Amino acid sequence: MNDRYDAGDAAYGAGPYELVGYDEYGRPMYRQIPAQQAPQAAYDPYAQQQGYGHDPYTTGRQPQAPAHDAGHQPSAYEQPYGSQTPYTPHDPYDPYAPGPQAAPGQDPYGQAANGGQQPRAAEQTAYIPQQAGPAEDTRSAREEEPAPGERDHQGDPFAFAEDPDGDPEDVIDWLKFTENRTERREEARRRARGRIITLLVVLALVLTGGAGYLWYAGDLPGLSSSGGRTGSATPVAAQKRDVIVVHLHNTGKGGTSTALLVDNTTTKQGTTVLLPNALALTGDDGSTTTLAKSVDGDGASGTRDQLDTVLGTSIQGSWRLDTPYLQNLVELVGNIEVDTDTDVPDPDAGKKGTAPLVHRGHEQTLSGKAAVAYATYRAAGESQNAQLQRFGQVMQGVLRKMSSDPSSATTTVQTLAQILDPPLTDKDLGAFLARLADLAKNGAYSTTLLPVRTDGTLSARTSDSVVKDILGGTAKSPASGSAVRVSVQNATGVKDDTDKARVVLLNGGFTFLEGGSASGTQATSKVVYADAAHKADATEVAKTLGLPAGSVTRGTVSSGADVSVILGGDYRPSAS
Repeated sequence: MNDRYDAGDAAYGAGPYELVGYDEYGRPMYRQIPAQQAPQAAYDPYAQQQGYGHDPYTTGRQPQAPAHDAGHQPSAYEQPYGSQTPYTPHDPYDPYAPGPQAAPGQDPYGQAANGGQQPRAAEQTAYIPQQAGPAEDTRSAREEEPAPGERDHQGDPFAFAEDPDGDPEDVIDWLKFTENRTERREEARRRARGRIITLLVVLALVLTGGAGYLWYAGDLPGLSSSGGRTGSATPVAAQKRDVIVVHLHNTGKGGTSTALLVDNTTTKQGTTVLLPNALALTGDDGSTTTLAKSVDGDGASGTRDQLDTVLGTSIQGSWRLDTPYLQNLVELVGNIEVDTDTDVPDPDAGKKGTAPLVHRGHEQTLSGKAAVAYATYRAAGESQNAQLQRFGQVMQGVLRKMSSDPSSATTTVQTLAQILDPPLTDKDLGAFLARLADLAKNGAYSTTLLPVRTDGTLSARTSDSVVKDILGGTAKSPASGSAVRVSVQNATGVKDDTDKARVVLLNGGFTFLEGGSASGTQATSKVVYADAAHKADATEVAKTLGLPAGSVTRGTVSSGADVSVILGGDYRPSAS
């Protein structure tokens, strides 16, 4: 049973009808076309799309309405919906208003009762579901072409509308998206490879630069050489050094201790060179003296010049450090840590058996008083070098605790309230100690002892490692017009020959340098010069000493000398 209005029932109505809408249950509603519009009602499926009664699910192909017997009367369910009242497009729609009634003898679907065609109306033609389509397919002037992708659902009225097929443009867009995504991935891979290559290149450059710097600084393992170089590409003679000599005066028991503080700004190495008091120096008059006597007699300025002459150095200043100032200095830096090699008694103890002021051990903390006692301590039977080594330990401990900031180090020096020997100033000394403190904290600092013979002379073989490698390696060039410095080493076996040669050279206008005694004797004498500019000076020295011209040769001279003389068995003092 079907309770909807059947299009075939329109034959029993009175006049044609047109669709005006749907009620709240989805059933179509019709109205009767006025009599003057009944003739030639035209079918226009597009005329109602902009109107109120457009049915989007109707199709242009309609089945023929079923035929009924002549005596059949339509039931209540087969009556068409609508109203007799003429409808205008602007009238409000009322789903419950009484529908139109067909006039006698008129087909509600727009056909006459006798089956003839109705004349086409000037206005819109009704279109009823399942009604045969109109003979003509005329479009309204206002109708637009269907949108792309919109289906024309025809055929079975119960057929479901399928989803429109995929738009080709969507497929193209998807393919473009997929292609772009692949390209982006490839681009990301290329960028990643580029970054890795760049990183490897930078890493290689850093490693190469670091290795080059280590090679230049002489810190590359296995490549440092000692033949005229001390771990640096710069020859030892061309390296820049700042040197200050410090004299420790023991105001309690007397005596002095001397050391050179060396800052090699080329190799970034710091060194304390301990100078034994027995080191032989040459006085202003050409006489031989010792370092201890020079410090007491000639003072800081005279000793500095003599050290420059013997060692071939260029000392920038002298620092006299009395033991009370050393005690204050240690307390200002906050005590020091030293690996002590012996117990040191308290010098102020009134009786024996008192506990030692300094205990032997590793990293012993020393106060100012203990540091002074340890630096000046010399046990019975010990050489002066043992006490000198302790002084060097205390100085290095002070540098490790000194501030690396020049201004702070200068403040510490000024707090000591010392009167320094010109040209050294508080600012110069503070900046110098700050640089050494930085080296000491970084492990680039060492302490070494200058080896000398028992007579105070330097051994060429043992002193070269200190004089050449640490202090510069070559003698200081004499000033214009100064006397030629001659070092004399006695290999005759007669000790007095050295003094006789000294007198002869001084009378000849030369500067005499004590070269000590050789370990053995030699049959022939030698007069050696290193620089070709001193060849004539060497020839003159040989004549002065009464030696043959064939004894003059070129070679290595002693440190601080222009010409070196080795007196052999052929030397005759009376001939000179």
